[in-house]
Amino acid sequence: MTDKSNTPAEHKDLWQTPPEIFRALNAEFQFLLDAAASPHNALYRKYITAEQDTLQTEWGDYVENGYAWLNPPYSAPLPFVEKAAKEKELNHVGCVMLLPADISVGWFKEAVKTASEVRLITGGRLAFISSQTGKPVGGNNKGSLLIIWHPWPTGSCQFKTVDRDQLINFGKRLMERAA
Repeated sequence: MTDKSNTPAEHKDLWQTPPEIFRALNAEFQFLLDAAASPHNALYRKYITAEQDTLQTEWGDYVENGYAWLNPPYSAPLPFVEKAAKEKELNHVGCVMLLPADISVGWFKEAVKTASEVRLITGGRLAFISSQTGKPVGGNNKGSLLIIWHPWPTGSCQFKTVDRDQLINFGKRLMERAA
């Protein structure tokens, strides 16, 4: 499979979640950690950088009885899926992870074994924020989904949908109120 992205390699895994999407989800989950961020794209005041290595860092040091937000590098999501499952099991830390909507890949199969919920984001693709310009960029080649690990036992994984525009509009209203 050829990589059709025009993004330079050093920026390929540094795209930021659209802030209104994060804000809408934060209203539900009350995140306590951005588990894969940099000072330039962190969406929460507590975050784990690449240098700190979220795959090696105990999330329980940052989160007690709550959720971490994770928009992992799309080039290799499997270790992040495994980490979220481990944190749920060992430290009772929940996680909401934003990933490309591709149910044909191995990491997705692994995720549904341990996740509480999958939410398909319907109605369009997200415009992520460029690490180069700080502006939203359209043309995402895939839709998106959320994989959710609740910090408590939940049984088998449930599948739901959420409308992209409703999420965006709700997040924008929350941001306007806070301004």
